[in-house]
Amino acid sequence: MTRRLRIRHITRVSYAQAAVSSHNEVRMTPLTLPGQTTLDARVTVNPSTPTWSYWDYWGTQVTGFDLMDPHADLTITASSLVETSPPEPLGSAPAWAEVAEAATNSRLAEFTAATSRTIVPPELVARARAAADGLDPHETAVAVSALVADRVSYIPGATGVNTGAAEAWEQGAGVCQDIAHVTAALLRGLGLPTRYVSGYLHPERDAELHRPVAGQSHAWIEYWAGDWAGYDPTNRTRADESHVVVGRGRDYDDVTPHKGIYRGVAGGPPEVTVEFTRVG
Repeated sequence: MTRRLRIRHITRVSYAQAAVSSHNEVRMTPLTLPGQTTLDARVTVNPSTPTWSYWDYWGTQVTGFDLMDPHADLTITASSLVETSPPEPLGSAPAWAEVAEAATNSRLAEFTAATSRTIVPPELVARARAAADGLDPHETAVAVSALVADRVSYIPGATGVNTGAAEAWEQGAGVCQDIAHVTAALLRGLGLPTRYVSGYLHPERDAELHRPVAGQSHAWIEYWAGDWAGYDPTNRTRADESHVVVGRGRDYDDVTPHKGIYRGVAGGPPEVTVEFTRVG
């Protein structure tokens, strides 16, 4: 059954003193994909300034803008209306030899190598290999996700944006970003191409129509087993019609929702709010 979700993502940045100028990139526009259609999307900025859009190497829509006059605050509002559908049934899992051959001879190789955020010690990969012994690629993704979720508890604020997979595993706590990084690290270590997904998750599956609900941006993984399949290790479930994809890459750095540089005195962390409204 399809559903329509209206999403409003607001980022507020306040500077200790007025920034002289700033240069920004925003990745907050949902993609149109099989099972997901973006019906409307826009990014607005205050102070008002012209914006431009382009598609980056990973296929994410980027909105760029510059503020060349002094400004004490910056507010970015990304609004979208997205129609989603339940995922198709999983196809038959290929043999591991087929996965290895495909990963060697295509761009899938980019999603089998470790990045600075997805480096884990060899003994942890060995532990994942033991948990997946005798399993096919689909079963392996579920088993390794469970291994990570059992170890890394979801605790908001437990980590920062620069936390790596090994650190999150060691401390046994993190957010969805960390759980996705650790899962991707282990699946790649087993030879299964895995990409990091940035987007949104409606927090109430049976939400009333037209009632706004507070939520957050979300992260999960997609693994390749003959085709890409989404899995949410934080919630131990397949990515479904409650998930909205914004971007995919090797890790968080490839799909950061907002990044930029500015001239001025450092301020506090951005204030971010995300609101969902089910409209169909």
